[in-house]
Amino acid sequence: MSGPMALEPGGTEQDTLALRLADTRRRVPRRLPADATLTLRLPGFGPNEEEVSRLAAELADRVGPAVHPYEVAALLEADGLSADMIRQRYGHPNIFSLAAALYERVPRVFPEPAATPDPWRPDHVRCLLRGVLFALPGLAYLLTAPLWHPGRHAAALIVAGIISWAWGQALGHRAYLRMVAGQREAGRTLLVGAPAGAAVATAGAALAAWGGPVTWAAAAQSLYLAAAGVLLVLGRERLLLAALTPLIAGAAVLPWWEPGPLLRTGLPALALAATLAAAGRALRAAHTAPAAAGAAGARPPLRRSLPYGLFGLAAAVLVLLEGRQAPYAVIALTVSMGPAEWLLYRFRGLSVTALGAAATPLGFLLRSAGVLGLCLFSYVLLLLPVALLTGAAPAALLLLAATLWTALLLQAFGVGWPPAVVCLAAAAAAGLVTFLAPIRGPLILPLCCGAAALCLAGCALWILGRPARHA
Repeated sequence: MSGPMALEPGGTEQDTLALRLADTRRRVPRRLPADATLTLRLPGFGPNEEEVSRLAAELADRVGPAVHPYEVAALLEADGLSADMIRQRYGHPNIFSLAAALYERVPRVFPEPAATPDPWRPDHVRCLLRGVLFALPGLAYLLTAPLWHPGRHAAALIVAGIISWAWGQALGHRAYLRMVAGQREAGRTLLVGAPAGAAVATAGAALAAWGGPVTWAAAAQSLYLAAAGVLLVLGRERLLLAALTPLIAGAAVLPWWEPGPLLRTGLPALALAATLAAAGRALRAAHTAPAAAGAAGARPPLRRSLPYGLFGLAAAVLVLLEGRQAPYAVIALTVSMGPAEWLLYRFRGLSVTALGAAATPLGFLLRSAGVLGLCLFSYVLLLLPVALLTGAAPAALLLLAATLWTALLLQAFGVGWPPAVVCLAAAAAAGLVTFLAPIRGPLILPLCCGAAALCLAGCALWILGRPARHA
């Protein structure tokens, strides 16, 4: 017997060993059979189908979701199958051969991923509280109403309010950018920016009032808006609510009791002092936080916050135009900013769910359109009864609300310039026609807001309908 013997399955000898018998003794010649070869059949060395099937049944729940035999091989290796066990028990030469056999035997399954907590679940109480806090300062005007004349003094207060709104939007955005580095950096930004904004708003009111006594009221309004902005950015809503307690108490007794000029002036002043003290306390707490190290403490350029300030300016003008026709509807719009913030969180959460359910980019775009329509419809539906109860034109109020909410949605995703430009164009067109045109109609604000809402909705679908924005 010479030469190699191929004993592997499928070899050239086909699992047989041929032995040729030889006899050197002289014998009487006789007739031998034509085939003088003895053939011995060796035991089979192929896969043990029974054991492989048993293993496939045991690992079916883990092999089914695999997308490649290599994934099954990694699973077998993690389970501790040795090379000797794979050869002796299952009859396969290596782990990859066994993995390929298991991959072929087990049908492919695609189970739904395990449910995970919603990372964008809103804080219901906080959103509701913020909406109330946006409207509570209006009680100060109710308390001091007999002490000032709207026809002579409203212009200065409106100018100061518009400047404070625009400044607060830009400052809030910059503070949130700095908050990525830490509370200390955000506190420093607010410590410098809030007093500066109050000073600029007061200066604008002084110019509008020609330096009259109403400048002091505008200064108080500007100081309050600056301090309240600090508390809201730093998440101190409950502290701000406590500071406004004097206003709430004073307004609550007005239907039954006349407080007199002293209390009508003193209660708003006390609320202002409490708000300033609360803001100082919050800034002091932020200053004690650890400082950011290295590049994390670098200041972003001011131009990044510019579009947010311009949007604040445009939003203030649009709300002012609506307030000229329906002041009570504007109060309701202010309170609705709390539910609007809640819906912004829900949009992000529902978008993440849509991202997991969609199989193609087009499918995700369609789901995003549905989520956007649902959130926007829910918000305007909330304001429809308000418009009917206050006598406001429903079209103007609802389209204004849709414009503001869609712009805030884009800003929540870091898109600043498109909502700023669209809202500025709408505010400029509506303002020019309202104040300069010889013929003023009630349709100019709904038309401008409707066009702006359509542009912003299309922009939101174009930008937010891509999966990369939600990854």
